[in-house]
Amino acid sequence: MSLPESLHHTTVAVLGGTGPQGRGLARRFAAAGLPVVIGSRSAERASDTAQTLAEATGGRVTGADNAAAAATGDIVVVAVPWDGHGDLLRGLASALAGKVVVDCVNPLGFDNHGAYALLVEEGSAAQQAEALLPDSTVVGAFHNVSAVKLEDPDIDSVDTDVLVLGDVREATDLVRDLAGTIPGVRGVYAGRLRNAHQIEALTANLISVNRRYKAHAGVRVTDI
Repeated sequence: MSLPESLHHTTVAVLGGTGPQGRGLARRFAAAGLPVVIGSRSAERASDTAQTLAEATGGRVTGADNAAAAATGDIVVVAVPWDGHGDLLRGLASALAGKVVVDCVNPLGFDNHGAYALLVEEGSAAQQAEALLPDSTVVGAFHNVSAVKLEDPDIDSVDTDVLVLGDVREATDLVRDLAGTIPGVRGVYAGRLRNAHQIEALTANLISVNRRYKAHAGVRVTDI
């Protein structure tokens, strides 16, 4: 698959790239031919993960701490745990200025009944990112994609759509193109960032589906 023109000469940084979701996305982007920088609280752990992914994909993958990764990436994907989301972005506002920041964090809680959506003061994780990063363009995406499928090298095509939310058309189109670099995935515009809460919360429903049916369910939008 050749990269769309919008992504030529584009480096993707993945903050939280040593966790399952970040690592899975980094694997797929690297396999598509995009230069990828893995970010982590530990530069050493990031470098170890980057080396593993580079060997597995044949792609250009490097590792750094989150701050250095944020400074290096043209597009920066935020895939950190919810409980560290605000503090991380608050400290990286300068490094992320002028960049497209793709937030895929789901604010979820877990109890004996399973997963449930948490209330977020700003409305959603993506809106919190927007509030903390006034000089960045924030887009919400990749919330509902199975990390298990992304990480599995035996799965050639990931059967899902990625719902993309944002307030700047050029940025949402760019992230739709980014989603489309993953075989089987289609990026679908799903509204403005103010609608991110229900997309993030939907992940709790998918977790319930997956537990009941022993699956790794995704989302498909019909008739478009």
